[in-house]
Amino acid sequence: MGRGGVQSRALDANALVIGPSVLREMINSTGTLLPDEEVDLSFETSGKIISINFTEGTRVKRGDLLAKINDRHLQAQLLKLQAQLKLAEEREFRQRNLLTRDAISQESYDQAVTELQALEADIMLLEARIAETELRAPFDGIIGLRYVSEGAFANPNARIARLIKISPLKVEFSIPERYSGSINPGFPISFTIDGINEPFTASVYAVDPIVNINTRTIVVRALYPNRREELKPGRFAGINLQLDEITNTIAIPTEALVAEMDGDKVYVYRGGHAEQVTVLTGLRTSDRIQILRGLEFGDTLLVTGVMQLRQGLPVVLDQVARTEE
Repeated sequence: MGRGGVQSRALDANALVIGPSVLREMINSTGTLLPDEEVDLSFETSGKIISINFTEGTRVKRGDLLAKINDRHLQAQLLKLQAQLKLAEEREFRQRNLLTRDAISQESYDQAVTELQALEADIMLLEARIAETELRAPFDGIIGLRYVSEGAFANPNARIARLIKISPLKVEFSIPERYSGSINPGFPISFTIDGINEPFTASVYAVDPIVNINTRTIVVRALYPNRREELKPGRFAGINLQLDEITNTIAIPTEALVAEMDGDKVYVYRGGHAEQVTVLTGLRTSDRIQILRGLEFGDTLLVTGVMQLRQGLPVVLDQVARTEE
């Protein structure tokens, strides 16, 4: 009976019969697909472009000659030095024979050797300058659109084209700083791409050691093989990481928990009435909370109208569901 002899009105509520659950802690984030390697190609020196040896959008191999700057004046200097080198080598040979017969001084022979070494160094320097007139692919990849034509004057600031490598692909995303100790190289992730139904899997290979002071997040990069090159860099990706999986546990809907000053409470259905139970919580996900103490398998948990419930209130069950993993 209620106060004044009036019986309390029963409250209609839905309930959940608690059974074993599997609870997974997930991180959801957003990320971007990045090429494994990417570079804007340019010459190391200035000059007139005399040849472009690539087709836009095609594959190139490391070391392929992509473009060439006029180097006729350098080639002429090289021929001159090579001719001088031949004479210097012959002179060094003659001087060495004379030195063995004590026909010349050691100083005369050393001077011949020095002249030979100086010419060799000049040739190496000139060959390096000639190499600067050649634009070669630094790695295997796909070359993009070109920005110059034959006959144009190029300099080190002029972009010739962009070279990218898209197998594998990098997946870059951020996670809250509190998870910094949970994600390490080798950690598996899954990601989705708009327009593609099946998710993709990748593996973390690097975690930024610095927390962004503005967002309080940490940048993480994963590697996706992309062997068929079906994905392109620059696409948006939805990221999913599973941190923990707890089996055979009690997990209840978040809306069934009542947070009070003296602890977290839930209401269970016993003998037609609501009974308040103090619980100890554990892992929390977006929609469920792990209960470490206070509930048992088989308890009937009241999951609706919890703000109107109080100890001993009569309850009529409308719907009774069972825990699903």
